[in-house]
Amino acid sequence: MKTLLPYLLLPLLLICASVPAVAQQQLPEWDQLTTAQRETLIAPVRDRWNSSSPDRRQRNYEHARSWQQMTPAQREQARRGMHRFENMSPDQRRDAQALFDKMRGMDKDQRQQLREQWNRMSPEQRRQWVQANPPAARPPR
Repeated sequence: MKTLLPYLLLPLLLICASVPAVAQQQLPEWDQLTTAQRETLIAPVRDRWNSSSPDRRQRNYEHARSWQQMTPAQREQARRGMHRFENMSPDQRRDAQALFDKMRGMDKDQRQQLREQWNRMSPEQRRQWVQANPPAARPPR
């Protein structure tokens, strides 16, 4: 029986080793996808669009347009910022939103000045600053 065990396990191992290769098959460019593959990719976006309010639809459309106009480097920077924001605590998010809202109307030098001021502030001073400059209300996601 001991001599048969390797012969029985070998085919099983070969089958198991080939499964991930099939599951990770490279998909073609968009134009080469089948109609079913395209539908699978688009369906979640269509469902979110159809269940969104008109304001949310407008915001999504504007985000998509601005994303298309970004360079690859700008897109990567935006992705890093989104990941950083997702990992923040609720208080950190509120602070970041307040700073973003305040900086939105500033030129480059003013933004740099505010960043330096923020970095010099104590946690209590930051809390007071956010209370005096609350983030704008945002629609629920």
